[in-house]
Amino acid sequence: MTKILKLSLATAIALGTALSADNEVVTLKGMFDDAKVSGNVRSIYSSYSNDNDIDTDATAIGLQLKYELAKYNGFNAGVNFTATQDIEFLSGDKEEGKRNDELSGADKSYTDLTEAYINYEINGLNLRIGRQVVDTPLADSDDIRMVPNTFEAYMTTYEVDAFSIVAGHLNRWQGADAGLDDGWVKTGKDGVNLAGVTFSNDDFEVNGWYYNISGEEGNNAIYIDASTNLNLSGVDLTLAAQYLNESEQDSSNVEAKIYGAMAEASVDSFGFALAYNKSSKQDGKHSFSGYGGGTLFTNMDTMIIDEIIEDRDVDAIVASLSYTISDVTLSYAYGDFNGDADGSGTKAHIVEQDIGVEYAPSEDILLSAVYIIDDNKEDATSTDFNSKNFRILASYNF
Repeated sequence: MTKILKLSLATAIALGTALSADNEVVTLKGMFDDAKVSGNVRSIYSSYSNDNDIDTDATAIGLQLKYELAKYNGFNAGVNFTATQDIEFLSGDKEEGKRNDELSGADKSYTDLTEAYINYEINGLNLRIGRQVVDTPLADSDDIRMVPNTFEAYMTTYEVDAFSIVAGHLNRWQGADAGLDDGWVKTGKDGVNLAGVTFSNDDFEVNGWYYNISGEEGNNAIYIDASTNLNLSGVDLTLAAQYLNESEQDSSNVEAKIYGAMAEASVDSFGFALAYNKSSKQDGKHSFSGYGGGTLFTNMDTMIIDEIIEDRDVDAIVASLSYTISDVTLSYAYGDFNGDADGSGTKAHIVEQDIGVEYAPSEDILLSAVYIIDDNKEDATSTDFNSKNFRILASYNF
């Protein structure tokens, strides 16, 4: 909700002759003749000013280039190449510790085959094996930096009427959240098993998900949310609720019960949202928002309740405003994350403000800037959450 710089997936365009009515070619040669090429070129400048640490900055330029075969007898395949490179003269000095590594990693560049999959589809059933984009509540692409997360996975989706049923196994992942210096890393010791069901119509949606996560973040997670859309005297209103229950396994200390509610309203060019999450104390335990940006309503650009949840009750509230005029959107979000005293008597209180502007003259072009202010109200001397981050993004899909 408040991830102001979130990017859409690259928009694909078909090459060659037109596909048949069901988007499937009739010859093996047609898989290649009607293949699609798509991509994204983006550049980001990101600077951090820390009240108690060295200021850092970096600028990078990157490319995503995808090639996907047309479907033949239900089968197709695709690959996606991703690369990012720091621009030296627009980045801080690495030797002096003034360059941040979030855009291209410590090596100042990152290159990988981030997607490579085989896909089969028949009668509402879709099977996909290999490196791929996955977007679920506790595993997602989180495409707000240079390299989105992708997963080495086995995924099955079945759609019938208003229902969508998903099951899969995640083995490894890569991307900004996984750590660009580490490349492809395991999702848990033995991977992640997941299953989910979605029911959706024009006015109502409900989701139920189960995750079995092994290793250091091991837990059995149940996630449920529901939302409804209303129109009251010209005001478009969305109401939503969510629940996340994580129970520990593998001595991971992951144990959490988190509740949430959200209301979003829009009228004319104005938008307003109010979100709340409550986490109940689990002695000596913490939560795990998964592989990616996480799904909690109060997740902001930097701050999520995972950061302060260990061994304490936490209340988080986020209010946001937006105004759109023509192709320009202005936005502001204020988040207050308050944690009671933990077992040692230490409290936590973080306030974040996100101020953003976006210019999107078409579906393929995005120019945006965001200014994030984090303030550690309990510890003004800490290097954590006493900082300011300014980012500028230019993105073009082709």
